[in-house]
Amino acid sequence: MSDPGQDDDEVLELPNDTLVALQDFYSERDSREKRFTKLKAEMEQKGSQAQLSMDMFSEDWNVSQFWYSDETATTLAEQLLEGSSASTNICLVSAPSVFVQLKNLLASGKYEVCNIRLLEYDKRFDVFDEFVYYNFEHPLELPSGMKGKYDTILCDPPFLSSDCQTKAALTTRWLSKLTSTDPTRPCPRLIVCTGERMEALVHKLHPGIRTTTFDPQHAQNRLGNDFRCYANFECANWLWRKSD
Repeated sequence: MSDPGQDDDEVLELPNDTLVALQDFYSERDSREKRFTKLKAEMEQKGSQAQLSMDMFSEDWNVSQFWYSDETATTLAEQLLEGSSASTNICLVSAPSVFVQLKNLLASGKYEVCNIRLLEYDKRFDVFDEFVYYNFEHPLELPSGMKGKYDTILCDPPFLSSDCQTKAALTTRWLSKLTSTDPTRPCPRLIVCTGERMEALVHKLHPGIRTTTFDPQHAQNRLGNDFRCYANFECANWLWRKSD
């Protein structure tokens, strides 16, 4: 029941610090929406030639979103594209920051355009034609045409839990092409990026994969867990760790 002495039209006043926090929140939200609208307009105008940035997409810690630094994302994208051709099929599982850099590399004209897909939970990324909705809790709920199609895969499980790692591994197995026309390249060519403490499980879930000397870095450095890059091949950017 309202106070008989209170005017029904009285405006509730918030503390100054709360007002400042709200103003900052709405300002950032509006700025993000403007950047996102600009991105959509550029993509409509320029198509694959639009220059992309993860600044358009804020991280959501509730779904374990921590974007890689541009340097890390570029290194991983370069290895996904190394040796690729128009017939190469590349799939990124829960790795949108690498996907964005991969798109930028393809737009540069340095690499031959190939077939790529991004499996991602965050539907903001459906602005890209390559987006496919993905929830690791349902690892095989994907378009049937993707099964056994991909000869190059990057998997970045969103959570450092055995459940998430195992289900993400089921996804990569389902996606993987098992035969290659090039005997010098593993099939699929697989990269897994996740926490150092997942090492033993990653080795168990992905036969042939090993810990590399390349340590992925995140843009905001907010993670307390050391990250590792695991792969079933060596390259110019990494070797296998001798301790492995």
